[in-house]
Amino acid sequence: MSSKRHSILPAVSAGPKPPVQFSSSITIAESALLTGTNLITISSESVIHPRAKLDSLAGRITIGRRCVVHERTMIGAIGTSGKVTEQAVTLGDYVTVEVAASIEAGNTIIGEGTTVGVGSKVGAGAVIGKHCTLTPHTEVPAGEVIPDFTVIYSNGMRRIDKRGVADLKNKGQARQIDVLRRMIPTNPAKFA
Repeated sequence: MSSKRHSILPAVSAGPKPPVQFSSSITIAESALLTGTNLITISSESVIHPRAKLDSLAGRITIGRRCVVHERTMIGAIGTSGKVTEQAVTLGDYVTVEVAASIEAGNTIIGEGTTVGVGSKVGAGAVIGKHCTLTPHTEVPAGEVIPDFTVIYSNGMRRIDKRGVADLKNKGQARQIDVLRRMIPTNPAKFA
């Protein structure tokens, strides 16, 4: 009997197995779901939680250094237009995508140090600047460009974050990753 917690959610169906390029220092849960036909690249010290879904059917997915992708997220979702053309998703270094967030494919870019809050949705082709914060349940429309250090609230209100804590957030993220690497069983070879 394993001492690890097991999900009570039903099993998720898998699609085609995508080509992958992983750093040797990533942590990816065995129950993460990687599907699609385009390359998925995950850089050093990034963490992919159980039941996170990375779908490269619409285009390649690139995840930067020291990113954390939480459970039940969907990266590479096909937008509401339903068109499947070569459309990438890029997460910069130190990005956090929290539980149940969705990032649509469409040359979508999430800048370094950005936090995509719980249940948030980033539309296809959106470009989020560096060190932005999307609070829980925020929606960024397709094609929108968000300047660096912007905080977006779920009611649409926005402000510029002038606290100057980007370096502290990065250090905190590195410490969180150290803890997660010990807690999440990993088997990157399963996805190769």
